[in-house]
Amino acid sequence: MPLGIKATVDFAFKKIFGSPRNSLALIGLLNAILSFERPIVKVRILNPFSYKEFAKRKLIVLDVRCRDSDGRWLNVEMQITVQAGLLERLAYYACSMYVDQLEAGQNYALANPAISICLLNQRLFPDTQQAHHRFRMIDLESGRELPNAIEVHTVELTKYNLDEATISHASKLEQWVFLLLHAHQYDSKRLKQLLPHREFHQAIHTLEIIAGKTKDRKMYDQRERELRDYEWTLASVREEAHRLGLEEGRHQGIEQGRHQGIEQGREQGIEQGRELGLIKGRHEGALIGKIQLLQELLGDSPLDDDASHGMSSAELSAMFSALQERMRNRDA
Repeated sequence: MPLGIKATVDFAFKKIFGSPRNSLALIGLLNAILSFERPIVKVRILNPFSYKEFAKRKLIVLDVRCRDSDGRWLNVEMQITVQAGLLERLAYYACSMYVDQLEAGQNYALANPAISICLLNQRLFPDTQQAHHRFRMIDLESGRELPNAIEVHTVELTKYNLDEATISHASKLEQWVFLLLHAHQYDSKRLKQLLPHREFHQAIHTLEIIAGKTKDRKMYDQRERELRDYEWTLASVREEAHRLGLEEGRHQGIEQGRHQGIEQGREQGIEQGRELGLIKGRHEGALIGKIQLLQELLGDSPLDDDASHGMSSAELSAMFSALQERMRNRDA
């Protein structure tokens, strides 16, 4: 029977790679991504997995922060959606780790590299098939790099061409991507055959634990629903913004036709004015629904339908914008 647990859901991801007992899995993932000349042999997790993180039911970024055997500071996270400012946030995380490791008065030469890693379940750079990007501090003219500084890695999972028949002989990074994307489709025995090394077996064992009828499974299911609702909300917001942009363009076209005194433009303006009246009604209804959904995700009492009827479009839009801002701040 398939495990049915997606390792890309942050509850599963954090339990696999953020549990000290699973250090082999974390080391294996880091070595597969970073490909150091001298592989990582030991890590100390600085923010280990905790049920309290998920009991709060907040859609925060759940990352794994650690130090490796050579003193490097690392941050690893899993993202199911690509949001504005993602690269800037990853760079900020790396810079924060680089700065925070030194105490006041310490020699700057003691600073160790700080590396921020983001695994993505969506495309970040749609104009290229390159799946793994590695950003470092480099002089553009000479190609000379600043050693022991900051790095940002992005790994776009869906760009990998994975094949069950050959995955056991693929690169370690491809094998980890296979587990992250497809573990839920296999039973543990078959998955261990496809991925025969100890670090993968440690990760698969954790997925087995979550798949059991325990509080882990309940928290996983709850988290998956919340993330699915959140992703749907973001998609709805983008669709609404796109549609409103088109409606605004049509409205401007009508106004331009009216000012030019073109009879055809006036006739279209009258007709589209009627259309915009209908659109406005539909738009307000959809906006109220999105407001109520965001309020539920934030833990607020949903807007009462009777109260919403007395609100203008401007008031509804202002309320929606404020809720969006609260959601962004909560997820930051």
